[in-house]
Amino acid sequence: MALLKVEVVYALPGAEDAVTVRLPPGGTVRDAILGSGMLLRHPEIDLAAQKLGIFGRPVTAEKAVADGDRVEIYRALLIDPKEARRRRASKR
Repeated sequence: MALLKVEVVYALPGAEDAVTVRLPPGGTVRDAILGSGMLLRHPEIDLAAQKLGIFGRPVTAEKAVADGDRVEIYRALLIDPKEARRRRASKR
């Protein structure tokens, strides 16, 4: 039984934390995140509240992963994108 190779990524302001993990077939997004150690290094991550994705597509923590997947943990936006555009436009 070959293990799946999955990358787990958490975007930080100005950087990213990326870890490759190996999981047995049938492993989930949650398994990948737990196996990556992200929750230990970034205690602000709340799997019950934060959005997750695979290659930019939203998924649940119970979604099965495939070999080569990139699991992404999304941070909450600090400001609404529309509001940010308004502020930039008003400075011009």
